[in-house]
Amino acid sequence: MKFTCEKNALLKEIAIAQEIISSKSTISILSNVLLEANEGTLTIRATDMKVAFETKIPVEVSVPGSTTVFCDKFLGILRTMPEGDIEFEEKEQGTFLIKPVFKKIDFRLKTISSDKYPELPSIAENFYFSFPQKQFKEMITQTIFSVSEDETRYYMNGVCMEKNEDQLVMVATDGRRLSYISKPSSEPIPDFHQVIIPPKALNLIQRLASGEGSISIAVSDKNVFLMFDNQKLSTALIEGQFPNYQRVIPAEQKYKLKVGIPELLEAIKRVSLLVEQKSKRIYLELSEGRLVLSSEESELGVAKEELICDYEGPENVIALNYVYLLEPLRVMEGSSVLIEYTEPNRALTIRPVESTEYFHIVMPMQLD
Repeated sequence: MKFTCEKNALLKEIAIAQEIISSKSTISILSNVLLEANEGTLTIRATDMKVAFETKIPVEVSVPGSTTVFCDKFLGILRTMPEGDIEFEEKEQGTFLIKPVFKKIDFRLKTISSDKYPELPSIAENFYFSFPQKQFKEMITQTIFSVSEDETRYYMNGVCMEKNEDQLVMVATDGRRLSYISKPSSEPIPDFHQVIIPPKALNLIQRLASGEGSISIAVSDKNVFLMFDNQKLSTALIEGQFPNYQRVIPAEQKYKLKVGIPELLEAIKRVSLLVEQKSKRIYLELSEGRLVLSSEESELGVAKEELICDYEGPENVIALNYVYLLEPLRVMEGSSVLIEYTEPNRALTIRPVESTEYFHIVMPMQLD
């Protein structure tokens, strides 16, 4: 195998491959990235046996072929190379030669035959459906921070995705909060069972997808497959039954508080400076036209800030984990947020005034 390509075009893709590869794997081949050169194209594949990645870039192929090289060292070599074209050639006896076209630099990496590389999961083209990239990325943004990190409840360690008539739905929960978003599809979505997608793959989509055009999605019993731009990504699904999230979504809320998102965000950031970091508890004191945020009194002191708001209802005090309020507000679009509740010790609904596509449910904390 022999090919030539521009350094930065390859460097970008190998950096992604290294993120996916499991460096702790006892199977040495999984520390390698597969390179396959043929007909003016270099195909790059990487996997940790759960997440699989494939991309193609144009190169000048002199001799077609394929091999695998240790990804971490390959990435390090590419980063130190001068700008411009680099020549790659697999020599006999499992050696991969790397040298710039116009510099006398010579690296030789050991290779493992591509025949030993694990086969990546695949699915027939007719199972894919298209969905706008921009909307899919927004769905991830609105849910991924609510994923549970408690490994004993593994079925909440990912984002639930399902079809609801002509809508694509994503939900995440850690048991104390829940994030929900649904988006209509302009084309039919094939029926598929509710699935739980690990956050590693979703974070990669967030970073790699351009947000332009469509993403193609297919779901099987064990995997979800995604194609966007020039990338292919697949991930093993989390097994288990996602909680019946519909049961915790209040059918209606009695009292409504409307306040500006920027003002509330800045107030939370200031008050949280004196919040006890183990509990992360802040207090929301509600009265007509007024919202007061405060921290608990401690050895460090106390913080309090008053905001003008649109609220008609009884005077109440609600205790919340400030992170559960801060994270939704950071990704919420629009100028104002609507916080709805019925009783101060029951679930709150947080949503933007301007949209009904997504909302967040937060359970209050004990007042003392």
